[in-house]
Amino acid sequence: MKLRKMLALTLATAMTLSLVACGGSAETTETTTETATETKTEAEAEVKEEAPAAEAEAEAPAGVPTYTQITLGEDYTDLTAEIKWIHHKTDREEDGTIAAMVAEFNKVYPNITVTTEGVTDYAEDALLRLSTGDWGDIMFIPAVDKAELANYFQPFDTLENMSTAINFADAWEFGGTSYGVPYMANAQGVLYNKAVFEAAGITELPTTPDEFLAALQAIKDNTDAIPLYTNYAAGWTMGAWDAYIGTVSEGDNTYMNQKFVHDAAPFDDPGDGTGIYNLYKILYDAVANGLIEDDYTTTDWEGCKGMINRGEIGTMVLGSWAFAQMVEAGENGDDIGYMPFPMTVNGTQYVAAGGDYNFAINVNSSDDNKTAAMVFVKWMTEESGWCYNEGGYTVAKGGQNPDMYAAFDGCEVLADMPAIAGEETFLNDVNAESELSFNAGGNAKVQRIVEAAATGSESYDDIMADWTAKWNDAQDYLGIEAN
Repeated sequence: MKLRKMLALTLATAMTLSLVACGGSAETTETTTETATETKTEAEAEVKEEAPAAEAEAEAPAGVPTYTQITLGEDYTDLTAEIKWIHHKTDREEDGTIAAMVAEFNKVYPNITVTTEGVTDYAEDALLRLSTGDWGDIMFIPAVDKAELANYFQPFDTLENMSTAINFADAWEFGGTSYGVPYMANAQGVLYNKAVFEAAGITELPTTPDEFLAALQAIKDNTDAIPLYTNYAAGWTMGAWDAYIGTVSEGDNTYMNQKFVHDAAPFDDPGDGTGIYNLYKILYDAVANGLIEDDYTTTDWEGCKGMINRGEIGTMVLGSWAFAQMVEAGENGDDIGYMPFPMTVNGTQYVAAGGDYNFAINVNSSDDNKTAAMVFVKWMTEESGWCYNEGGYTVAKGGQNPDMYAAFDGCEVLADMPAIAGEETFLNDVNAESELSFNAGGNAKVQRIVEAAATGSESYDDIMADWTAKWNDAQDYLGIEAN
């Protein structure tokens, strides 16, 4: 076993939705799920070493309002401050989207000057800048240890209070305090081209693995489109498959962060088309049956956006964060659809939803800057329309969801529950010791499935048996009870 690998993964694995990428380019998309899916860098290790022990709870100092105390449009409209925000959305920095939102904000808060900076290699650079303090007043939280949140970030409010104002308030919670607010949220489904489905004769969206594979076969038989585009070559895109563990595969939003680590046989076939076994088997069978691109080693992340827009691709397994990018990639945006993942548990389809990158405020900023930052984050969350325009699942309580989620009607939409108290590090530890890294940058294990199915080098059951052995060995080594 490789105990040293325990330091190689972020404790942010509880943020399972990640999650899996949300930028506008190959560089920026690597960084989300990959807030939850990026492995630690040396920079993060430096941050951990330099940070003093965090308190379990943190309260806002006098003079700085909490998120829930602010009434937008009424409070602090005469506040004068200059704040800086660094982020990973370089595409929205370049196309003027962020500048336009700041301009709208300044119509209500004219004396708060907001400087923004899009950072290309955000996951690593943000950690470096966090360790030096050179980042400004607002950032998206990189892969830091939750126990250190109070060392770097201003509390937004108690988790209890924040949960009345926003969804997914517990993503960056520690000791009953919320330190992060998602800029948008993702729901985990499947991108598809409506015109391709129609041409293939698919009249109903598939709801099971067998139905999905039959739909892929129909696309191959009746159209020139690639049935399932794997995005193998990009690497990080393969991690998207991890996001369906638990809520989707088991119909249980406590599974991913509470039960998975204690499951002695998580990769066994339950025999009913559900579970982790059947989740990844979709990919294996699609590859083995020739229902993917001709050469998976040459897939093109940027190119695939236009390809699905033009009807050259039938489906892609990616989070809802990718929807807007596919719509904007050509003239056929109306053909892009988003459907629930094809798995049904006891007659119900489940959809996992959760926050993407989270806003955070510098605990070392001045009180005026903290207040201005608090106002700006709340305005961005509740008034800017950014989440909606990006195709995100609503963060603001009672907020409107885009029409793209119409196919989710009738599904049960759930957010993964956090780990049990005292077991917050268990999943991270087993992930690292087993080197499987579910929802934590374990893209290679999913690429292995593609390679094995394409070459016939391994059977699917052989891969599942290997995963089980690694998982069990990690549980044994770490002394985590398995049943």
